[in-house]
Amino acid sequence: MPRMLRLALAAAAVVALLVLGRALGGYVEALRSLVADLGPAAPLVFGLAYAAAVVAFVPGSALTLAAGALFGVATGVVTVFAAAVAGSAAAFLVARYLARDAVERRIAANPKFAAIDRAIGSEGLKIAFLLRLSPAIPFTLLNYALGLTRVRFADYLLASLGMIPGTLLYVYLGAVAGDAASAAAADGAAAGWETAAKALGLLATAAVTVYVTVLARRALREATGE
Repeated sequence: MPRMLRLALAAAAVVALLVLGRALGGYVEALRSLVADLGPAAPLVFGLAYAAAVVAFVPGSALTLAAGALFGVATGVVTVFAAAVAGSAAAFLVARYLARDAVERRIAANPKFAAIDRAIGSEGLKIAFLLRLSPAIPFTLLNYALGLTRVRFADYLLASLGMIPGTLLYVYLGAVAGDAASAAAADGAAAGWETAAKALGLLATAAVTVYVTVLARRALREATGE
């Protein structure tokens, strides 16, 4: 895809996100009030629900966006990353020790997994890290799939650092949408300008994340022969 077209699509996505945020202004503010009522326990409650969703094969993208809208970038990233690590670790252990046959049946038809399984035997940490940077296999499925490989649990946990760029991007997306909702509810020009500034930061974050993902995909193809 030509570079200018990618930039145009990214800009269109940000505009659509701002419009959606403004349209959902009342709903987001109501959820924020609910989170405020929970006080300091709110991130913990959200994190436990997120970790349980990961184990239950529920895609985490919507929850990650919600974390950004409800908690902001800093708290949202910490909450989602900790919950994602906890949930993915639980899924890994379930696949390795409790439900191996069921997981094998689910991923048997995935041609990418065979190549990954071959490569991960000699370079477990590297391959797992690249898989976290580049979602060649969906996140919730990957957690269980890696439990069937020979990667060490400690390396698996360390490779979770590769989730940070994607987590930051999705939380940032949610935070911008949440700010747009707040601006719509307050109808304040200052809030609108602040949201626009964050949207520019979002574009920069997206550009860096996409670049890192492209590099990770290339390295993963070289490592697995795919």
